[in-house]
Amino acid sequence: MKIIAAEVFVTSPSRNFVTLRITTDDGVTGIGDATLNGRELAVAAYLKEHVAQLLIGKDPHRIEDTWQFLYRSSYWRRGPVTMAAIAAVDMALWDIKGKVANMPVYQLLGGASRNGLRAYGHASGADLESLFDSVREHLELGYKSVRIQTAVPGIKAVYGVAAQAQASGERYDYEPAGRGAFPVEEDWDTRAYLRHLPSVFEAVRNEFGPELPLLHDGHHRMTPIQAAKLGKALEPYDLFWLEDCTPAENQEALRLVRQHTTTPLAIGEIFNTVYDYQTIIKEQLIDYVRAASTHFGGISPLKKVMDFAAQYQIKSGFHGPTDISPVGFAAQLHVGLAIHNYGIQEYMQHSDATNEVFEQSMTFVDGYLHPGNKPGIGVEFNEEAAAAFPYQQAYLPYNRLVDGTVHDW
Repeated sequence: MKIIAAEVFVTSPSRNFVTLRITTDDGVTGIGDATLNGRELAVAAYLKEHVAQLLIGKDPHRIEDTWQFLYRSSYWRRGPVTMAAIAAVDMALWDIKGKVANMPVYQLLGGASRNGLRAYGHASGADLESLFDSVREHLELGYKSVRIQTAVPGIKAVYGVAAQAQASGERYDYEPAGRGAFPVEEDWDTRAYLRHLPSVFEAVRNEFGPELPLLHDGHHRMTPIQAAKLGKALEPYDLFWLEDCTPAENQEALRLVRQHTTTPLAIGEIFNTVYDYQTIIKEQLIDYVRAASTHFGGISPLKKVMDFAAQYQIKSGFHGPTDISPVGFAAQLHVGLAIHNYGIQEYMQHSDATNEVFEQSMTFVDGYLHPGNKPGIGVEFNEEAAAAFPYQQAYLPYNRLVDGTVHDW
């Protein structure tokens, strides 16, 4: 079996996605996700101009060899563009291997370690009343774990609060990337946030009781000592995790956070390789791995990093908002189902338009996800439907402090 075609598609059903389709001489196709929110065309060009021709004539079954070739032969390793491109190839090859074997990918990874994958949803509100309504809505949808994001008095717009206005008309947390030629500027005040957030979690616990697992995303906006302060302040409310409490490029910063709080930590949605995790896993500075198959090089390295993490009783908590296409999402469901050290899966439901372009076998029932049992990844790309949604330039927002300083969003 040989690869005879590698095609790249950029489509925008509610948001932009980059999809790679590989075809073999036997007519078997595999698809992979190469979406990089706000930089989609960079990855599309990388695949079209530098990778596609390298795949022609190759054996699609040599997944590990192909991954290592694309990573090492470029010389310029790592980085989100390179790793998203490699991820798409890796996923597509696993998809082909599963179809040829007539098995879902998780069976090729060792088989299921559980019956389903516990998921959490995104609840948010501009005030407590709307936040409570959002939590109830997610519980009615079947979620058994809920992330809590809230507006902060004195701040006009805050990441993750769905009620905020969007020019596109979409929910803010559904797609915060605004259409247009320049990113939207938002404001930020860490002290106001730190004062307000513990009172929100106190109110949520009083309303919904001690059993409901609650999560929160700090979105890289705190210094290490601020993150430590917040983690300690949230301890009475027994969070499932505090995510991205401080920029993790400085991995040693998490030592300080760990010294001051027992709130579990989840890190890594912007990481690209296992090397980004090397210190924080080995020193047990985190509790959950937040990597995404799409930005981490695909299924192969995601499985490897979780095997590494298993030695330290660290579990998975893969990145799963709507900037991961249904292809990338399905890929990490297969990994999650197969590994022993699964923790939880972030799950934001895609739009009807997206689900028309990406036809899926995945299910979500009573709070648990399953990738389905179709051979391969379990997602098919509808090229005709995709053509109706051309690319639209979009950028994620950015923050400025009150004095005008650019800050982490």
